[in-house]
Amino acid sequence: MSLNADPGPPALRLASTGTLTYGLPVGEVLGVSTLAGARLIGGRSGLDRVVQRLNVMEVPDVLAWVKPNELLLTTGYPLRNTPQSLDNLVADLDERGLAALAIKLGRYLDSLPAEMIAQADRRGFPLILLPNDVGFDDILNQVLTDILNRQAAVLARTEEVHRALVQIVLCGGGLQEVVDEVATLLDVAVVVLDGDQRVLAGSGPDEHIQAMRAFDVLSGRPGVCVNGEGDHLVVPVVAGGFDHGRIIAYSPAGTLREADLGILERAATVAALVVTKQQAVAAVESKYRADYLRDILSGRAGEDDRVIAHCAGFGWDLDRPVMVVVAELDGRTRPADGQNGQSAQSLQNGQSGQNGQAGEVARGGGRGADERVAQERLAAAWSTAVRRHDRGAAVASFAHEVVAVIGMADGDEAALSSGPVQAMLKEATAIFAEHLSAKRTFSTGISRTVSSPSALPEAYEQAVKAVRVGRQLHGDGARAHFDQLGVYRLLSLVSDPQELHAFVRETLGELAGDDEPELVDLRRTLQVLLETNLNVAETARRLHFHYNTLRYRIGKLERMLGPFTEDAHLRLNLTLALHVLRMRGI
Repeated sequence: MSLNADPGPPALRLASTGTLTYGLPVGEVLGVSTLAGARLIGGRSGLDRVVQRLNVMEVPDVLAWVKPNELLLTTGYPLRNTPQSLDNLVADLDERGLAALAIKLGRYLDSLPAEMIAQADRRGFPLILLPNDVGFDDILNQVLTDILNRQAAVLARTEEVHRALVQIVLCGGGLQEVVDEVATLLDVAVVVLDGDQRVLAGSGPDEHIQAMRAFDVLSGRPGVCVNGEGDHLVVPVVAGGFDHGRIIAYSPAGTLREADLGILERAATVAALVVTKQQAVAAVESKYRADYLRDILSGRAGEDDRVIAHCAGFGWDLDRPVMVVVAELDGRTRPADGQNGQSAQSLQNGQSGQNGQAGEVARGGGRGADERVAQERLAAAWSTAVRRHDRGAAVASFAHEVVAVIGMADGDEAALSSGPVQAMLKEATAIFAEHLSAKRTFSTGISRTVSSPSALPEAYEQAVKAVRVGRQLHGDGARAHFDQLGVYRLLSLVSDPQELHAFVRETLGELAGDDEPELVDLRRTLQVLLETNLNVAETARRLHFHYNTLRYRIGKLERMLGPFTEDAHLRLNLTLALHVLRMRGI
């Protein structure tokens, strides 16, 4: 028969809802009055094992009925005819997680084998010799009563802490106030980490907070952990099925107890509520800011004075020379020609929608979870980097890009090789790479400097074109300024891409396609020839052709395209057509 103080799971089991069952250490159980005459004959090193329930051994196959953290009582009656079973009994019970074994000798067993006692010492499994004049019912009643009293006291304290933490939140407190309260109650250092192990709030010495940040708590199991530096408790902060991180209590002196885990679990629940609330408020504010920045970039926000005053409420300073920076993830499906999903033109036409879904439709489909995470990380990286260098800058995440309006002081250059933009780029790239598991890159475009909010739509269009053209010219991870695009900047100003494509077909004829390898090779010859200013010897050297072979190719090209070696205007047209081809796909 098994008498349980509580049917819940054993101590130190994974828990996040306060379901932990508390018990008494074996050492304290031996201190109850009914066990005053009991004697510990083996396994002294295991006196800290926790007793949560009691069981009486009545049958030989009791192993099928025992549970972890039990104190097993027996007279030896089931083993009276098989004393050889005693040699392995301690090992079998220890492997099943029992707390201790208490035996009453004299009636069915006269003594215990020496090997059984030695095995108890090796395993740290308490072996207790009960006095003959004590009944099992007295032991059961008193120990179970003490366990229940302990549980009641722990639960009462836990509920009191829970009420205190909830009151903090109801009075407007945040994560920091919750962490401070828990640290005071447990007299330890406490920290809340997010999913990237960044500190959201911490209380205690800086060295303890840094030590907790270094713990590998996200991949491990929460509960009681012990390392060489001391003890720490870890509980997940979970709300609505989302894992928001971990709350950790740390005591280098090892003062944390099993009962403290219940308090930390209640703190994790309250912390989850605070984090969820903060995220909801931040999401609304972020959306409102992004919507207003869209209005500015589309020219729908009103007069400059009104825009400047409204932005001041966001902490944005647009009453100064500024430039627009657009950062866009690489590796996405490009929109069709003329369908830049969130360009200034589409914004002016009112196509963006409240959440910018139009850009996603133009790109050929919605984003998966990985894409959303990458976009969030990109926005967070740019927000952090920009804020460190320019607290008056405006930063917002659109459907497929992050836009920042950054102040430019007198004398600042927009060049990527120097200045504040370069510092922001480096920092944003480092933060983005640090907190994203998958290898992703982003391209950046920078506009000219403008002096008023009314000029921002044009600046935004410049930055968008710099991203698109820069990626086409330099590949993923491109960093381009609008003024550095050269002739590509002029070509990008053509509003109708179909007109550019028609120009390419009319100018290059058969060389405009990519279907025939021979024609592609001839186009490459033409490109190098124009780059060398019709220097036949240099072109032959670059292409590894014989001089006469190149002369033959030039003749073939002139029959297809016209006398470009003599017509400077034709050479210009051919050069522009080749430049447009390099921009194909925009």
